[in-house]
Amino acid sequence: MTYQTQDRYLVAAQEDRCAPRTKLTIPGQLRASGGRAFQTVVHDLSISGFSAAAINRMHEGQLCWLTLPGLESLQAQVVWWENCMVGCAFSELLSPIVHDNIIARYTGAGNYRPY
Repeated sequence: MTYQTQDRYLVAAQEDRCAPRTKLTIPGQLRASGGRAFQTVVHDLSISGFSAAAINRMHEGQLCWLTLPGLESLQAQVVWWENCMVGCAFSELLSPIVHDNIIARYTGAGNYRPY
Protein backbone atom coordinates (compact mmCIF):
# COMPACT_ATOMS: atom_id res chain seq x y z
CA MET A 1 0.00 0.00 0.00
CA THR A 2 1.50 3.33 -1.07
CA TYR A 3 0.55 6.69 0.40
CA GLN A 4 1.07 9.99 -1.36
CA THR A 5 2.54 12.80 0.74
CA GLN A 6 -0.86 14.40 1.39
CA ASP A 7 -2.40 11.05 2.38
CA ARG A 8 0.49 10.31 4.76
CA TYR A 9 -0.01 13.71 6.34
CA LEU A 10 -3.75 13.16 6.83
CA VAL A 11 -3.14 9.78 8.45
CA ALA A 12 -0.42 11.16 10.75
CA ALA A 13 -2.51 14.21 11.63
CA GLN A 14 -5.33 11.94 12.81
CA GLU A 15 -2.92 9.86 14.86
CA ASP A 16 -0.94 12.87 16.08
CA ARG A 17 -3.21 13.44 19.06
CA CYS A 18 -1.59 10.33 20.53
CA ALA A 19 1.91 11.02 19.16
CA PRO A 20 4.45 12.60 21.45
CA ARG A 21 4.81 16.36 21.29
CA THR A 22 8.15 17.18 22.77
CA LYS A 23 8.26 20.28 24.92
CA LEU A 24 11.47 22.20 24.32
CA THR A 25 12.82 25.66 23.68
CA ILE A 26 14.34 26.36 20.26
CA PRO A 27 15.21 29.81 18.92
CA GLY A 28 14.11 30.36 15.35
CA GLN A 29 12.51 32.65 12.83
CA LEU A 30 8.92 32.59 11.65
CA ARG A 31 7.64 34.35 8.55
CA ALA A 32 3.99 34.61 7.58
CA SER A 33 3.07 34.73 3.90
CA GLY A 34 3.53 38.30 2.70
CA GLY A 35 5.26 39.36 5.93
CA ARG A 36 8.74 39.82 7.30
CA ALA A 37 10.50 37.20 9.37
CA PHE A 38 10.54 37.69 13.13
CA GLN A 39 12.37 36.00 15.99
CA THR A 40 10.41 33.28 17.75
CA VAL A 41 10.83 30.45 20.22
CA VAL A 42 9.41 27.02 19.40
CA HIS A 43 7.80 25.50 22.51
CA ASP A 44 6.83 22.05 21.26
CA LEU A 45 7.52 19.95 18.20
CA SER A 46 6.17 16.81 16.56
CA ILE A 47 6.67 15.32 13.10
CA SER A 48 3.52 17.08 11.90
CA GLY A 49 3.74 20.52 13.52
CA PHE A 50 4.84 22.90 16.24
CA SER A 51 3.75 25.69 18.55
CA ALA A 52 5.75 28.88 18.90
CA ALA A 53 5.63 32.43 20.18
CA ALA A 54 4.00 34.86 17.73
CA ILE A 55 3.33 38.35 19.03
CA ASN A 56 1.57 39.42 15.82
CA ARG A 57 -1.80 37.87 15.14
CA MET A 58 -1.71 35.02 12.63
CA HIS A 59 -4.82 33.67 10.93
CA GLU A 60 -6.03 30.10 10.54
CA GLY A 61 -5.04 28.74 7.13
CA GLN A 62 -2.26 31.30 6.62
CA LEU A 63 0.98 29.91 5.18
CA CYS A 64 4.18 30.49 7.10
CA TRP A 65 7.80 29.35 7.14
CA LEU A 66 9.75 28.26 10.21
CA THR A 67 13.54 28.43 10.12
CA LEU A 68 15.47 26.59 12.83
CA PRO A 69 19.26 26.78 13.27
CA GLY A 70 21.03 24.58 10.73
CA LEU A 71 17.88 23.72 8.75
CA GLU A 72 16.18 25.04 5.64
CA SER A 73 12.87 26.85 6.05
CA LEU A 74 9.95 24.52 6.74
CA GLN A 75 6.59 25.47 5.23
CA ALA A 76 3.59 25.19 7.53
CA GLN A 77 -0.01 26.31 7.83
CA VAL A 78 -1.48 28.11 10.83
CA VAL A 79 -4.01 25.97 12.70
CA TRP A 80 -4.62 28.32 15.65
CA TRP A 81 -3.38 31.53 17.27
CA GLU A 82 -4.14 32.48 20.88
CA ASN A 83 -2.47 34.75 23.45
CA CYS A 84 0.65 35.33 21.33
CA MET A 85 1.12 31.61 20.64
CA VAL A 86 0.64 29.96 17.26
CA GLY A 87 0.09 26.31 16.39
CA CYS A 88 1.07 25.22 12.89
CA ALA A 89 0.96 22.03 10.83
CA PHE A 90 3.92 21.33 8.56
CA SER A 91 3.00 21.16 4.86
CA GLU A 92 5.09 17.98 4.65
CA LEU A 93 5.78 15.68 7.57
CA LEU A 94 9.11 16.23 9.24
CA SER A 95 11.43 13.30 8.65
CA PRO A 96 11.63 11.20 11.84
CA ILE A 97 15.43 11.33 11.59
CA VAL A 98 15.43 15.14 11.37
CA HIS A 99 12.87 15.29 14.19
CA ASP A 100 14.99 13.06 16.43
CA ASN A 101 18.14 15.09 15.70
CA ILE A 102 16.36 18.34 16.64
CA ILE A 103 15.04 16.76 19.85
CA ALA A 104 18.50 15.45 20.76
CA ARG A 105 20.06 18.86 20.17
CA TYR A 106 17.54 20.88 22.18
CA THR A 107 16.61 18.68 25.14
CA GLY A 108 18.65 18.05 28.25
CA ALA A 109 21.68 20.10 29.23
CA GLY A 110 21.89 21.90 25.88
CA ASN A 111 18.54 23.71 26.13
CA TYR A 112 18.35 27.24 24.81
CA ARG A 113 17.41 29.56 27.63
CA PRO A 114 16.26 33.05 26.63
CA TYR A 115 17.02 34.58 30.06
